Amino acid sequence: MAYGYRGKVLRVDLSSGRIWVESPDQLFYRTYFGGRNVIAYYLLRELPPGADPLGEENVLVFAPGVLTGAPFAGSGRNSVGARSPLTGAYGDGEAGGFWGAELKRAGYDAIVITGKASTPVYLAVCDEWVELRDATSLSGRPTAEVQAEIKRQLGDDRVRVAQCGPAGERLVRYACVTHDLRHFAGRCGMGAVMGAKNLRAVAVRGSGTVEVSDPDRLGELRRWLQEHLEELAGGLRDKGTAGIVMGLNAAGGLPTRNFRQGSFEDAEQISGETLRDTLLVGRESCFACPIRCKRVVELAEPYRVDPVYGGPEYETIAALGSTCGVGDLRAIAKANELCAAYGLDTISCGVTIGFAMECFENGILREQDTDGLVLRFGNAEAMVKLVEMIGRREGIGDLLAEGVKRAASQLGHDAEKLAIHVKGQEVPMHEPRLKHALGLGYAVSPTGADHCHNMHDTIYAKEGRSLDQLKSLGILEPLPADDLSPRKVRMFKAVTRMRHLYNCLVVCYFVPWSFEQTVDLVRAVTGWNSTISELLDVGERAIQMTRCFNVLHGFGPADDYLNPRFFEAFTDGPLAGKAVDRRALEEAKRTYYGMMGWQDDGKPRPEKLWELGLDWLVEKIS
Repeated sequence: MAYGYRGKVLRVDLSSGRIWVESPDQLFYRTYFGGRNVIAYYLLRELPPGADPLGEENVLVFAPGVLTGAPFAGSGRNSVGARSPLTGAYGDGEAGGFWGAELKRAGYDAIVITGKASTPVYLAVCDEWVELRDATSLSGRPTAEVQAEIKRQLGDDRVRVAQCGPAGERLVRYACVTHDLRHFAGRCGMGAVMGAKNLRAVAVRGSGTVEVSDPDRLGELRRWLQEHLEELAGGLRDKGTAGIVMGLNAAGGLPTRNFRQGSFEDAEQISGETLRDTLLVGRESCFACPIRCKRVVELAEPYRVDPVYGGPEYETIAALGSTCGVGDLRAIAKANELCAAYGLDTISCGVTIGFAMECFENGILREQDTDGLVLRFGNAEAMVKLVEMIGRREGIGDLLAEGVKRAASQLGHDAEKLAIHVKGQEVPMHEPRLKHALGLGYAVSPTGADHCHNMHDTIYAKEGRSLDQLKSLGILEPLPADDLSPRKVRMFKAVTRMRHLYNCLVVCYFVPWSFEQTVDLVRAVTGWNSTISELLDVGERAIQMTRCFNVLHGFGPADDYLNPRFFEAFTDGPLAGKAVDRRALEEAKRTYYGMMGWQDDGKPRPEKLWELGLDWLVEKIS
């Protein structure tokens, strides 16, 4: 009997309307587990090199993991992937909530979507009943209206809806995939891929269950978490991810004014504490999770903010707040609502607006270019207005909808120096001048700058629970946050293999399971005799497969860079005089290549692919 997985992959060809099911064997599931690995597998098998990310050939994959839908905290996530229209590289994003668990309840481990519909459609999946339905009447409507209408049409308020939003329909290159209005596969522009395929939404409803091998052991793990919940995750429940605003600000690592500074004078006004004490009206959770870290906010004036869209997380608060010099939490909450209604990645949106503000202050953009908007840092009203203009591709918003790399190229006049990205993806809200291996992670990430499958140096700079977990991987001593020695690269490799694993399982980073408990969870759910060693190999397969994908699409060592701004020292704040050392980063990159079994040209060596059971890729990239 299959435990953890359902044994079926749903295939949909939008061009012909054909729908069918494939049934991979256990070897497939135990090799790839789900999420990032399953996405990379189908992209490598079926997407021709050089295919247009916004073209009919792109392959779009929705992929939970073997743990998704099992009854324990952190198991509600799923991944969405394709070739990114923002970077041209491998792209995916992960969303929490309930959609992934519902797909597993419906009996499917993934949905692989090819082709392009001739008119707007949405995909309805209700157990074995699968149908493409007309979505013409849904076009251009905000996400809340579309979700309500799909539920009405299907006659079931418990249907879970993933959709691209109006921004995806308009091919904003960093449009996200919104799940149930409040959970987002945010990065890499997967919403634009949906829009390009004329696929407005995927609605799922399941009546089955995800069978687990050892429910008693799973129950023991759940009881352990409940007993330690307040101690290990109480702060996350109380303040959400925004609880880190003040700590990062004090350390000099809160991105401010397009990464020119690391501290924000109005940080307290946009902190998790202020959010809790002012706008918060509720806390919500994801499937089977007791933490309830999701924020729900409501506001009547000066902006009306609808709680149906939840509330801002840390990345949103920093991207639309301090990165834009905006200290008005009400404006940030409104901008967050607009991003959810249009289907915009809040990180890329905020960094793009911060870029536009710096361009304005440097005279590269003028009022005649911005429809009269005075795009100075701190202008909250202009920030909110720009979110709408980007979502609609109106005026200057049409240019900014292309992302900072393309916008800077079109603007010229040294705008490229102000475009903070890696591989075309805007940098998230974590500062490499505080966490130096994080900068290495930005450089070598397959998706462009990313904080989730990365290493956050500060939590491994001293003895504590985070370092104790690494000791099970053979990393025994803390290292300073600004270290980029080979020892730090070794630590980075260990951490990121586990981080990529989480994107294959697919589980939440914030639930405080240890690595050993993660192994126990895999064993209890699947019945496999898994070990830490096996799971590390699963994570490394994700790194190697996405690397192979990027090699096939023309990426090489020159694309593994860090934005030059991070080599410039801060002039004030707690990190005054601190910068990433360019030579040290290049040496760390070379060391990492060696540890990963990559050649000087960035290609994985055949021996490394054979070691991981990826020998089918050897001829592809030779």
